[in-house]
Amino acid sequence: MDQPHRQDPRRPATRHGDERHLRRRAGTHPRTCAVLNTALRPGAVSWVPRCTRYRHRVTSAPQTSPSSRAQRRRDRSAEHAASSRFIPHVQGLRAIAVLFVVLYHFWPGRLSGGYVGVDIFFVISGFLITAHLARELTSTGTVNLGQFWARRARRLLPASLLVLLFCAVAAATPLLTPTSAMPAEVREILASTFYVENWYLAFNSADYLALTGEPTTVQHYWSLSLEEQFYVLWPLIMLLAAWIAVKFFRGSRLRAAIIAIGVVSAASFIFCVVYTITDPAPAYFVTFGRMWQFGVGALIALVPRLRVDNAVLSFVLGWAGILVLLYTAFTFDGQTPFPGYMALLPTLGAAAIIAASNTERWWYPTRLLAIRPMRFTGDISYSLYLWHWPLIIIAPSVPFWGLTIYHRVVLLVICFVLAWLTKRFVEDPVRSWKPLTSRRPRVTLWASLGAMILVAAVAAGGWAVNAPTYQQGVQAIQDVRENPPACFGAASVLDESCTTDAPDTILPAPGFAGADRPDEPQCFIQLNDSRPVSCEFGSDAADAPRIALVGDSHAYQLLSTFESIADREGWHLTTYFKGACPWNTTPLSTAGSFGAACADWRAGVESELADSEFDAVFTAAISNTPYAAAGHDSAFDAAVAGYREAWSTMTDRGIPVVTVVDNPGWETDPNKCLRTRPQADCNGARSDVLVEHDPIRDAADGAEGVTLLDFTDVYCDDDTCFPVVGGANLYRDQDHLTVTFVDTLAPQYTAALKAAIENGVG
Repeated sequence: MDQPHRQDPRRPATRHGDERHLRRRAGTHPRTCAVLNTALRPGAVSWVPRCTRYRHRVTSAPQTSPSSRAQRRRDRSAEHAASSRFIPHVQGLRAIAVLFVVLYHFWPGRLSGGYVGVDIFFVISGFLITAHLARELTSTGTVNLGQFWARRARRLLPASLLVLLFCAVAAATPLLTPTSAMPAEVREILASTFYVENWYLAFNSADYLALTGEPTTVQHYWSLSLEEQFYVLWPLIMLLAAWIAVKFFRGSRLRAAIIAIGVVSAASFIFCVVYTITDPAPAYFVTFGRMWQFGVGALIALVPRLRVDNAVLSFVLGWAGILVLLYTAFTFDGQTPFPGYMALLPTLGAAAIIAASNTERWWYPTRLLAIRPMRFTGDISYSLYLWHWPLIIIAPSVPFWGLTIYHRVVLLVICFVLAWLTKRFVEDPVRSWKPLTSRRPRVTLWASLGAMILVAAVAAGGWAVNAPTYQQGVQAIQDVRENPPACFGAASVLDESCTTDAPDTILPAPGFAGADRPDEPQCFIQLNDSRPVSCEFGSDAADAPRIALVGDSHAYQLLSTFESIADREGWHLTTYFKGACPWNTTPLSTAGSFGAACADWRAGVESELADSEFDAVFTAAISNTPYAAAGHDSAFDAAVAGYREAWSTMTDRGIPVVTVVDNPGWETDPNKCLRTRPQADCNGARSDVLVEHDPIRDAADGAEGVTLLDFTDVYCDDDTCFPVVGGANLYRDQDHLTVTFVDTLAPQYTAALKAAIENGVG
């Protein structure tokens, strides 16, 4: 408990005497001066930064009413007090963070670890916000939570809700967003509006670092949601620690806050490492697994010894931090076990740059990060982060917009322009808008809630408008599956009797192809789940031929067609699927828990297959799976050997294996092009979209008891691959086939399996 000040009876009880005494004690030492400066009551003496000079201003001490004293307390709060000391090189660090993220999303292959920019933001936020809270806690003994949260709302919500409103309108516009994506878009816009997007993605086990699948326009709001949760929890943690220190231990509030933040950060880091090993997809998003990164920045703000002013040490520390960040940005990738212990590198790199505070020479990193272009980019970093991702997702759907390097550069410039406009006309005006700043914090908070509800209503209204179209799309897919047109899809190439021109109508429609997928998600195991889950379909008759369908997502894309075949032929179908984990004995090159989960799943499936009697096994796999070399000359040779070894567990028992060469994979979903352009404009060069050397083809070559199907001539000619064949839309995303198209290959799958069952092995 702070003790009341006792007046020295030997000194006159005047403010002048107190101030002269303090000035004599202060001398010109900056640190002593800073301490004594805070001891003086506001308005008594104005001190210049180094205390070498001062302007002495005598003020009267009028009696104040309770209301004016309350106002004074508000004025001394972090909301109304003098703002924190502006640190230019931290603004430059913001620029590095946002450029990492933006360039990673524009060119993921060039800056494969650019996602660490988000981690840099977390450290910066921890540093700045904790410094604000610590000043208020020191000067007032508490934190005005309402003022703090209101200020955060005025700072962050206007630009955030503006972009969400744009995304809600875009999602409701079929020209910009496929109708099949509407449900996911609306759900995630709602989650982002109320800042729980990170939890939505965690519960749905989204893999943020995966390069496949079709993310929504607001998926990047996961980090903003996590930061908002930090803004809610952090002052509560500091206040609780301060209250316990004063109430029970008569200790220092700040020391208690430091201890509490240290404990929380250590526990968070341990949780992060363990959770990343056991379940990496949700670990990327879970709030407590990221709190330690905020804590690192917070400790720099609270512990002065961690801020380095020595010229040499500051120079070395700053450049070391920059080099570490560059190293992570260029060497980390989607296979890096992240966050986990690997997140220490970008976190400590950012912390080192913040801690380096000496600015004596122009070549010091603190000076270079403070140059005007870096500060400008740092100023607009928040809006730039908000705008870049929706534009990347939407741009390919805009008529006449291409995917060349020039289009990407122009889009990047547009992002910068929109970010500056948002900063200039939305962020700054609302932050200082008097109708909000001159009223109680609850006015800002209620206004924020009202704006969030408005955005949510627009998103829900967009779904209501498009729901009938969505239902029509579902019905259209069902109709074409049950009654396909003549010479439709693969039949237009494989059936010699088909001489008619392809229909003009594309089925399923490009705006709805994303929904044309197997509807048995319980059969498809993903990420770190290693259970050998099996599903059973078709005939239950004891004498029914038994077929197994095994593989990754490119085997799962065949499920609906194989269900129909089993029902039609009287077969019993058993399935085993795991995403990104083909049926192969060669280990993946993927490090960490996912690679281990794949190995465990394979072992479990091998055991299940060994204990079962099948008449044939069908398998498929994506062609670009990353394999370890595993003692072979190359990863390709290892993959070929791994397929043969896995298949031999069946063929050695006299059970034939049927497999298929993989289909092409596109850089982006071709439906984005098909929605706005003629089919011919959406074709792709064969050399760009087709892996010519599929290890499955080489593995099947000459293998006894193995039948190979190859539909490459259906997908492509000698030079070009097509997104539409015989009026059938081939793809539901960049590399997975629609069920509608796979159904047109059913005669070939059926014939191959019948022949395998009849002929067996040898």
